[in-house]
Amino acid sequence: MIQHSDVLERSLNDFAIEVPSWGFANTGTRFGKYLQATAASTLEEKFADASQVHIFTGKCPTLALHVEWDVPKGTTISSVLELSARYGIRPGSINPNTFQDQSYKHGSLCNEEAEIRAQALDHIFYSIELAAGLSSRDISLWFADGSNYPGMANIRKRKEWMEEGLRQAHDHLGPQHRMLIEYKPFEPAFYHTDIADWGMSFLHARHAGPQARVLVDTGHHYISQNIEQIVAWLLSEDMLGGFHFNDRRYADDDLTLGSIDPYQIFRIFAEIGHYEWETNTKADIAYMIDQSHNVKNKIEAMIQTVTTAQELYAKAALLDHEALEFHRAHQEIIDAENVYKDAFATDVRPLLQDWRRAHGLPEDPLKAFRASGYLKEVARQRQGRQKESAAYA
Repeated sequence: MIQHSDVLERSLNDFAIEVPSWGFANTGTRFGKYLQATAASTLEEKFADASQVHIFTGKCPTLALHVEWDVPKGTTISSVLELSARYGIRPGSINPNTFQDQSYKHGSLCNEEAEIRAQALDHIFYSIELAAGLSSRDISLWFADGSNYPGMANIRKRKEWMEEGLRQAHDHLGPQHRMLIEYKPFEPAFYHTDIADWGMSFLHARHAGPQARVLVDTGHHYISQNIEQIVAWLLSEDMLGGFHFNDRRYADDDLTLGSIDPYQIFRIFAEIGHYEWETNTKADIAYMIDQSHNVKNKIEAMIQTVTTAQELYAKAALLDHEALEFHRAHQEIIDAENVYKDAFATDVRPLLQDWRRAHGLPEDPLKAFRASGYLKEVARQRQGRQKESAAYA
């Protein structure tokens, strides 16, 4: 029988999670921004904070960058690469900003004005060129495009404009790139959103070209939606590109992963693991965090998220796939469900401690980080010079 430690070793060695630059900056809600003395204000501070997460967890080697917030036009490639080398963190996915400029009030690629659509496309082109210079593979696209009132927009025409823009963006990709298309059912558009669900994202990706995939944000769904079914369909169609991990109580709350429904994340990992077991293929999925740490300390929340993800991933790795298929084939419903429940109920924390020791990592990453004194030092350095960062979207 395969030992749990052997299974966990194989599964966790390749399980890397990307942290977002904006997760280290001051963020808030529509009602205000909540400032933290240790929040990062500059790109260097974001790289420095990301390096702490990687040092204590060992599995966060890349930092997602937001164009405009992190690398606006005029930023030199060499300056970003110098920070990357200094802090041992590679530039990760590149995230264009097609929602914040005042010109995008009525949309970006779906705007009725051709010059605004061209402006948005030019920004995406720049982001792709930036990705090439930084050796980043994924360009992550999320659009706030939509409308708030019936009659305000020609929905079919906007679909055509989005298709056209995404196709042109795809044609600008290098052979090393992927274009990940995210969806969201509502907010800030409350009547219709131009890319509102996984099916719309899927169709846009298919029409755009072979390097386009779907990006699943775990918070971008209606209450009780079966996200693992979406994951299964996208895996079946070879269209699952990546995840933005978070949790939610009502809608896109951007709470920390697993804080509300850890079993859902486990079920997602289980679906991916069973696909890999059935096909004997490693799924090419970018695992990324997208959370707003308004009241939790940002670095601590990121470490907590990564260790939670590792625990849930490890639990899913312990799923007995052969037993699961046997019970399914014989329509033994309770036994099949118990395969899931037994894996989820397994306390993997001692195994994770063994794995961390074997890789020169602290057994308790959060405790070790707190003991390092990093927060006290950066609070001293940053307090009193906090800058108003870009609003969180």
